Amino acid sequence: MTDAEAHPAGERPSPPIRLRPARSADVAAVVPLLLRLKRLNEEFDPLLKVRDDAESQAREVLAAQLADPKAVVLVAEGAGADHDKVVGFVRALVRERPFYAPPSEGVILDIYLLPLYRRHGAGEYLLREVSAALKAKGAGVVTAEFPSQNEIAVRFYAKRGFRPVTSIHARPL
Repeated sequence: MTDAEAHPAGERPSPPIRLRPARSADVAAVVPLLLRLKRLNEEFDPLLKVRDDAESQAREVLAAQLADPKAVVLVAEGAGADHDKVVGFVRALVRERPFYAPPSEGVILDIYLLPLYRRHGAGEYLLREVSAALKAKGAGVVTAEFPSQNEIAVRFYAKRGFRPVTSIHARPL
């Protein structure tokens, strides 16, 4: 039986995660996931070299964003043996676009799931929920920032209707 036969009318099975807003108590569980993502980014481009103090920086950034009304931090908890365990997260914020309409943009800064939880609709679920949370905070458009060499992210977002809008080019000094 195909997935379409098992789930008629475009319905998909629920992803094997539960999503909720992050709390201060989650910072310790999110930091290692955030660092895994940043180290992966480093593999895509040496200009994204992870700093020696990245762990303390991650704690500070997450704590500040949990208190920021323009930020959205959601955690994904696993199912089964991983029930109540943080297995992924998404981090985003609303920023102003003073020269463009709509005037507010929701920016997905990071989205990460442990490999076991990928390819089951969980990433799409994270994207859908963070988009809704950003819209509720006033964003009129959603963008995603990730290393341009990350073909996995390029395909993930392109499949969901995202396209390049601006480019950032860099060189070391």
